[in-house]
Amino acid sequence: MEALQGAGVVVTGAGGGIGAALARRFAAAGARVVVNDLDGARAEAVADEIGGTAVPGDASRIVGAAREALGGDIDVYCANAGVGSGGSEAAGEDVWALAWDVNVMAHVRAAQELIPGWLERGRGRFVSTVSAAGLLTMIGAAPYSVTKHGAYAFAEWLSLTYRHRGIKVHAICPQGVRTDMLDATGSAGDLVLRPTAIEPDDVADALFKGMAEDQFLILPHPEVADYYRTRAGDPDRWLATMNHIQQKWESAP
Repeated sequence: MEALQGAGVVVTGAGGGIGAALARRFAAAGARVVVNDLDGARAEAVADEIGGTAVPGDASRIVGAAREALGGDIDVYCANAGVGSGGSEAAGEDVWALAWDVNVMAHVRAAQELIPGWLERGRGRFVSTVSAAGLLTMIGAAPYSVTKHGAYAFAEWLSLTYRHRGIKVHAICPQGVRTDMLDATGSAGDLVLRPTAIEPDDVADALFKGMAEDQFLILPHPEVADYYRTRAGDPDRWLATMNHIQQKWESAP
């Protein structure tokens, strides 16, 4: 892995949780870090802590401002901002639209601005915080599950298209992580995610290990690889198991 000393790094959704952990880890490695979050006060707090620069605002629209704040190129872009929209197919159009916009299109818009320059330079690194839900699914959260599948598919497409031209892509797919988003998942998260939840710093550890080993798929919960293999090799068995979990959730007091 190339040295991160002096590299320009952007982390979206970095006012807390996984994003803040990533920002701290990159700063500790010597990178110049732009901390983005919709909540300007939280972005400023993390930026002050790590000696970075806060660029608050919509994660879909900050590449230009981040590049200006860094005074030059962006070497690593962490598309971490996301929304954990719950609900079924009956969720409102606004819920589906927000999940699609933040969980997928923010990544697409960032790539549209970053890829041309990276191709000219022959290098760049795009880190997509997806979720195990993007490989598997999550009960009680159709908009989240569907759009995280989209985020994973986009990261995969970027990797297969540009890896021979120096662009590295990583898809981080954890299960439960002890963040505000986990708290917002309610009883479904308590059943499926909380028992094996890890800390945001564990996700940062997994990413840095994966970057050093040049891995596309980053699994902070290694057992997800087994679940993914079962889903691919025996989808009916996997769906039956997930439906059993769904029924257990529905029957809980």
